[in-house]
Amino acid sequence: MFELIPGLAGGGLAQAKGMDMSFFIMLGGMILIFYFMLIRPQKQQQKKHDDMIKSLQKGDKILTRGGVYGTIEKVTEHSLRVKVAENVVLRMTKSAVASKTSVDEAE
Repeated sequence: MFELIPGLAGGGLAQAKGMDMSFFIMLGGMILIFYFMLIRPQKQQQKKHDDMIKSLQKGDKILTRGGVYGTIEKVTEHSLRVKVAENVVLRMTKSAVASKTSVDEAE
């Protein structure tokens, strides 16, 4: 009444299940590699930048994302007042700060 289709009887099903398992193992391995090569380092870099922004204080020398060097004159909850030249003070968000710099770089 029923005919067996070649390749699907007995051993064929076991092979198909084995291929599915190895596919998922390889997919999981690729996801792990993607996580450790791209996502994790980016999160660590972002955390380091967030910590630097939280530690900003009056008198710190900074470099903005726009490439402007300056010295912090006032720190508020979300913004900074940065002196970039004589009689020139800019107001900017804290997220605009790229990094702290040394005295030599800012001059």
